[in-house]
Amino acid sequence: MKKILTLFTIAALSTFSLIAQNTSTKKADKHFKRFEFVEAAKDYAKLVENGKGDPYVYSQLAESYYNVFNTQEAERWYAKAIEGSDSPEMIFKYSQMLKANGKYEASNAQMAKFAKMRPSDDRAIAYSKNPDYLPKILEKGKKFNIQNLGFNTKFSDFGGTLKGGKLYITSARNTSRKTYGWTEEPFLDIYELAKSEDGTYQAAALVEDKVNTKYHEGLVSFSPDGNTMYFSRESFFEKEYEKDSISKYKYSLLHLFKAKKSDGKWDNVEGFAVNSKNYSVKNPSVSSDGKTLYFASDMPGGYGLFDIYKASINSDGSLGEPVNLGQKVNTQSQEMFPYISSNNTLYFSSNGHLGLGNLDVFYTKEIDGKMAPIRNVGIPINSSGDDFAFSLNEETEEGYVSSNRDGGLGGDDIYAIKKLQPLCDVLITGTVTDDKTGKPLNAASVSLYDDLGNLVLSKVTNSDGTVEFIVECDKASALQVVLDGYESRVVTIAASQEEEVQVSIALNPIEEIVGPEQINLDPIYFDFDKSNVTAQAAFELDKLIQIMNKYPDLVINATSHTDSRGSAPYNEKLSDRRAKTTVQYVISKGIDKSRISGMGKGENELKVNCGSNCTDEEHQLNRRSEFIIVSGGPQAQ
Repeated sequence: MKKILTLFTIAALSTFSLIAQNTSTKKADKHFKRFEFVEAAKDYAKLVENGKGDPYVYSQLAESYYNVFNTQEAERWYAKAIEGSDSPEMIFKYSQMLKANGKYEASNAQMAKFAKMRPSDDRAIAYSKNPDYLPKILEKGKKFNIQNLGFNTKFSDFGGTLKGGKLYITSARNTSRKTYGWTEEPFLDIYELAKSEDGTYQAAALVEDKVNTKYHEGLVSFSPDGNTMYFSRESFFEKEYEKDSISKYKYSLLHLFKAKKSDGKWDNVEGFAVNSKNYSVKNPSVSSDGKTLYFASDMPGGYGLFDIYKASINSDGSLGEPVNLGQKVNTQSQEMFPYISSNNTLYFSSNGHLGLGNLDVFYTKEIDGKMAPIRNVGIPINSSGDDFAFSLNEETEEGYVSSNRDGGLGGDDIYAIKKLQPLCDVLITGTVTDDKTGKPLNAASVSLYDDLGNLVLSKVTNSDGTVEFIVECDKASALQVVLDGYESRVVTIAASQEEEVQVSIALNPIEEIVGPEQINLDPIYFDFDKSNVTAQAAFELDKLIQIMNKYPDLVINATSHTDSRGSAPYNEKLSDRRAKTTVQYVISKGIDKSRISGMGKGENELKVNCGSNCTDEEHQLNRRSEFIIVSGGPQAQ
């Protein structure tokens, strides 16, 4: 991806001015300013060979290799350059190259140095909060299948927008075009490939009509009806550019355009008012309702080199005022390639958020006007290289991502992806302690229940009293904790978009539920007109069983009560069935039948005397069981 970053990702010129340029670097500097990084690297390397290497030459050599994604050489020369430099940005890029080469510990050491030099930088803050982020990303596991597509070429191919049975990509395969100096590949064009029902693709065809020019064109997005195409194009087409006063070299920008389909052809190409001769606008993505356009820009007022913005699409096709997505999304580096999915999840690429390589794919979602935490999509979507132009059909769970990772056919390749499991998850860390001493409790059984009350998984706490579960975002759950000698507890966990949720669960010693006259369980509720023991009732009765096992001389009388609905004789019979069912459950768990008896009270002892105006909640309070101590227990000892 580095090969086309001047147009579709980053500003190309070096930000490092360690030593002023001189006569010996003039030729190399000229190539560098013209984005001819291959030739620039050769010339800077010759200077080193001739003994004219210095921090400036080393940094320019590193930058040249960085911009063509030669990570090994970039790492080598950044290492030399920082010996004579204290540039935080150089150290940040050096850490990126180390990471791209799989040297994670060395990369973290440089990030720690960068964070110390720029403690208020968003990238430094993120790293300082989570220095062990790499294992966490890798341990999330494989959420997608990924496959290199057969239509990739030896040239740069990227993108992947499926519309009307056709896949639209951007490619440098058009050898009839002029060669671009940076990449020594042809200028980029937009292509379309018909996708067959069996999932295969027909040969790529150049999008004709008025979309492609002799200059670069970028990624595309469509209105919901497919009749408007949004795309980026190099500003040379509009004869807008910046000109270096010394070298006279012209620097292009990127502008945003739309084209209308007329009689099956793309026509009426128009630029937007947001375009400027002072900054670039690129990477369009249209929301599923067609009302909002997301894009990347380096316009003034942003947080970094490129930020992600959104703008309303007005009824006349014009764009509203651009809105920066804010500092949670945008960093002091680069955020680009936004893709807004049908469920309003925003995917984008960044080299400012914590990732595995240089550009990683991240996602977030706007909830009640605020952005949810930024999350790394993880492997295998992300690699040690550049991963970008992600798109996903949330219904079919299929899509595309582009990457310059090892093993591809060209500089950038397009990969088909298939989602295997929910992408957004939450790590729940439960810590179980003794409520009296505060000490962690080992070997407590902790069961995870989903939002429908289904048992998902059970684990036991470690010596630190902790246990971990991963649940899906936006789904409520519950933890049930059981440990012999302690009162069992259930803790509900609200639906969340946070990456991690900490839950503290303090257990009372089981003796705490023993009162002077009865066992103080939470109410044993029965469903209306039912006498069977429910899961909730069993959970409470298990506490009674714990107490009766601890005190073998304890004798209990279980009384059962109904609400006031129904006739008194019927309620008396119903309560008697409930009392007997309760007794049978306790006996089934190994308690001798001589130690527990049951009695139905009907509606004779209502807890809430609400007459004929009872609410459902009041009726349920009246449907209960109580456990009276007949003899034995701790009071008798």
